[in-house]
Amino acid sequence: ARHSGFNSIRTEKFWLEPPSEKLRKQLEEELKLSGTNLKSHAWYHGCIPWEVSQSLVVNHGDFLIRDSQSSQGDFVLTSRWEQKTLHFLIKKTVVLSSGTYTRVQYCLEGEAFDSLPALVHFYVGSQAVLTRWSGAQIHRPVNRTLPLSYLETTFCTAINLKSCHQRSDGMSGEERVSPLSRSPCSSQAASMAPSPSLSRQNDSAQPLTSPSNRQQHKRPNVHLNQDPSTSETDGSSYTELYPGPQSYVDRLQAEDGPLKVEDGNMYLPPVVESVSSFKPSRYQSSLMPKENKPLEVGILRRVKELLAELDPRSAAKHITKADCMVARIRDVTPEVQKRMGVSSGMELLTLPHGQQLRLDLLERFQTMATMFAVDVLGCTGTNEERAGLLHKIIQIAAELKSTMGNMFGFAAVMRALELPQVARLEQTWMTLRQRHTEGAILYEKTLRPFMKSLNEGRESCPLSNTTFPHVLPLLSLLEKSMAGGEGTEPWDMVEVGVDVVMFHLGAARTFAQLGGIYRSNAENKLQGFQEQAEVLELFLTDFQMRLLWGSRGAEEKQALRYAKFDQVLTALSNKLEPPVRTH
Repeated sequence: ARHSGFNSIRTEKFWLEPPSEKLRKQLEEELKLSGTNLKSHAWYHGCIPWEVSQSLVVNHGDFLIRDSQSSQGDFVLTSRWEQKTLHFLIKKTVVLSSGTYTRVQYCLEGEAFDSLPALVHFYVGSQAVLTRWSGAQIHRPVNRTLPLSYLETTFCTAINLKSCHQRSDGMSGEERVSPLSRSPCSSQAASMAPSPSLSRQNDSAQPLTSPSNRQQHKRPNVHLNQDPSTSETDGSSYTELYPGPQSYVDRLQAEDGPLKVEDGNMYLPPVVESVSSFKPSRYQSSLMPKENKPLEVGILRRVKELLAELDPRSAAKHITKADCMVARIRDVTPEVQKRMGVSSGMELLTLPHGQQLRLDLLERFQTMATMFAVDVLGCTGTNEERAGLLHKIIQIAAELKSTMGNMFGFAAVMRALELPQVARLEQTWMTLRQRHTEGAILYEKTLRPFMKSLNEGRESCPLSNTTFPHVLPLLSLLEKSMAGGEGTEPWDMVEVGVDVVMFHLGAARTFAQLGGIYRSNAENKLQGFQEQAEVLELFLTDFQMRLLWGSRGAEEKQALRYAKFDQVLTALSNKLEPPVRTH
């Protein structure tokens, strides 16, 4: 009886309701804690069962840290390596540093560390093997999507049930810390699907506690599925973007009718947008007439005057405010959330019906970069004047990176500086090094290497400082055909390896989960900020499209617009510094 009881526990399924706004906020508060607090690290999942941990690490190099079930106070590193799920007990030792002072150290096999974050950072950063016998490495953390308090409440009863059905040899499945391949039994690992419809399908599921007990303790809505035939669902873990075997859109289309009522509330399927949010032909501005030609001199002169009066930090704030509006990071009304089907644009851009938002962000990136390039190439004065403008743009990039935590705006400004037509201005860059040495050093020694590390997935902006994460590689991967014209790819996928591509695709999960934190950070950084209406216009995509292509040209196809303007930039660049003819 004990043996069969253990097997029935092994084949259970946990179904959880999707995170509510309250749970999202609780998770945000945990992740904002000091780095010395283990709760602040998203790779720490607390007391989840080992079966659940196995269902979460699905890709080569994935890992997480959890509490040991059989050795209280210890931790286990669960990872996926060479199509096997591995569990490594992290050894905790107390070291006597002096006569009365002791400290705790953590180790797997070799070097000991003073904290779990230090251990994780070492093995991820150095790509060292975890143990000699396994040869396994850890590459990407699997981040939790629910607060630890919720996970502890959810799995407390399940873990207690399992402890009653331990094998007679006293060894739980988890503590066989060895290479575990997915056997038919272990492949039926516990997992959580963020789908309200899935949890409702489980009509025959038996609750862990009686209804009266659940009301008293206010336990989460957790059910056990005792039917082994339904216990295998690919990818239905609580960190997956798409619940169950169907995609989000497929599942919505399968609903009975466009409306459904639940607990007195009416739910609508999300709207699949097919038209850009940018309407340059309808855009009205005090800075330009109703109809204008490309690069009109009068408009360019006014733009130049406004930029000259603007300090770099204020420019970065205006750019960030405009970026967050387009990306729907902040100031998203309940009506817009209903149309999107999610609460944040950061989640929408990872979903199939978020294609138009992805295309709009790529349009904004290209247009912003082109506008800054025009500012430099359109400066027909002396080298000193152009070098001064370059210096200011570099300072704006630094403010976007460090002060605002806006990686999208930062990437657009850096793209402008790295365009071939700007990078080839040798005399201008030489004057920059002579007249603005600190700006040249900042660009060459800090900003460019950081941009390269962002693209290669080796570095990121701290979460506590991020208002807009580095989504550009993801946008380029998902919308490759629309990412730009020939020679204008915003992120070069040719020069990166498969690991980097997989890293950026995996980052989509993090973007979707942390939309609330990005919104909170943006609101804090823009609190009390009073924008200037004319200055904000400079950084609106509708205004930039009209400025660059005119009222008629702005409506042309994207590829044609980019190709034409690439030729314009080349002509402007050659006029400033004619190319050297070789004989």
